Amino acid sequence: MNRRHFLGATAVGMTGALLSFERQRTPAGPVEKGTAWICIGCGTQFPPSPQTPSECPICQDSRQYVGWNGQQWTSLDELSKTHENAISQEEPDLYSIYSKPDFAIGQRAFLVRTREGNLLWDCVALLDDRTKAEVRKLGGIAAIAISHPHYYTTMLEWSRAFGGAPIYLHELNRKWVVRPDPAIRFWTGDTSHVFGGATLIKTGGHFDGFQVLHWAKAGDGQSVLLAGDQPEVCMDRRWVTFMYSYPNYIPLNRPAIEGILTALEPYSFDKLYAAFPGRFLANNARETVIRSAQRYLKAIS
Repeated sequence: MNRRHFLGATAVGMTGALLSFERQRTPAGPVEKGTAWICIGCGTQFPPSPQTPSECPICQDSRQYVGWNGQQWTSLDELSKTHENAISQEEPDLYSIYSKPDFAIGQRAFLVRTREGNLLWDCVALLDDRTKAEVRKLGGIAAIAISHPHYYTTMLEWSRAFGGAPIYLHELNRKWVVRPDPAIRFWTGDTSHVFGGATLIKTGGHFDGFQVLHWAKAGDGQSVLLAGDQPEVCMDRRWVTFMYSYPNYIPLNRPAIEGILTALEPYSFDKLYAAFPGRFLANNARETVIRSAQRYLKAIS
């Protein structure tokens, strides 16, 4: 059962380093030999090797899991034979990208279009020629930022396909990067401005370096929070929730919830897009997050 199906079945500070957008692209590295194996459980891609890795540390962690049939692997070539990506316009200058049928955790990525360039928020494992062509029609990718390690997937393939686009991750999640590369830019502190009114906010919680993306002015003039799966929109879309592990039913504690609220407090956001198709707050998103956190804290007290 992937994360999207799990959620469908379950009702469930502010100063820091300024992240200047670097337009210099990362030079190509040495030629890699072997297959860049992809974990079927979470979609993480590993460095090329002749044999599959012995295990996936991201799936071994208590926030994820190894499937009941054991650790299994695939490759981009094999994945492209059985899956395809859909690209949907969510609103002016915001597009979602997700794989059909679901693969691994089943999350979607977002392409945020700004006058200063396009930002890919979060990532999906599948990247094929059709997807590259469609994204190029929308203006390509100038930079990439990913909420947390469960969605790192094939981030280097996406970077290299679009001229070495820099990948912005929080320093506290460095240890979860299984395929290091010069394209990855680690930032520190609590907030970092990217470009085009987009700001990364380190909230902690689900992972120490969990980050969300605040887009100050979307195409319709409203502010948007791209949240990954924290906060995650519930089946009852009047609410959001927070978890240390979704598939293993481990809640966050009070300090973690209060830390998320503190990180988001300076920001207004009308809408919130979560990790999975249909998980969306169309209005009053900030108020919904606060109200949901209060309900959550009462439930775990």
